Amino acid sequence: MGVLVNATTQCRCNFGANPLPLAAADAKTLADKKPALTIMDIPKGVFGICNSPMNPAAVAAKAAGATAPCTPAFLPPMWVPGSPTVLIGNKPALNNSCSMTCTLGGPNCITILPPGGAVTVNVK
Repeated sequence: MGVLVNATTQCRCNFGANPLPLAAADAKTLADKKPALTIMDIPKGVFGICNSPMNPAAVAAKAAGATAPCTPAFLPPMWVPGSPTVLIGNKPALNNSCSMTCTLGGPNCITILPPGGAVTVNVK
């Protein structure tokens, strides 16, 4: 059982260099005085530099001695498994045990960071 997360929560990609904050599409329901998130709320922006061996742009950039941005490409359902018994706007609530699949990084490559969590990723 996970803990409900809010709009100040960050997530990370296993192949990206930087975490990203999540934003709530609907700010009516609050968690810890901030907008609560659902499984449909996704990160906005890029996770820095991509190091995924499944991302053709990252592989080509690496071969050329350059880098490619880690721009996620999500597959529905967005976050899984969600909270089936806690609904926000008829959508399962997002909790800290959820993960997301990116077509360029693979299954469950995007995860929720602990509150205040920082992550160090070594990009080669």
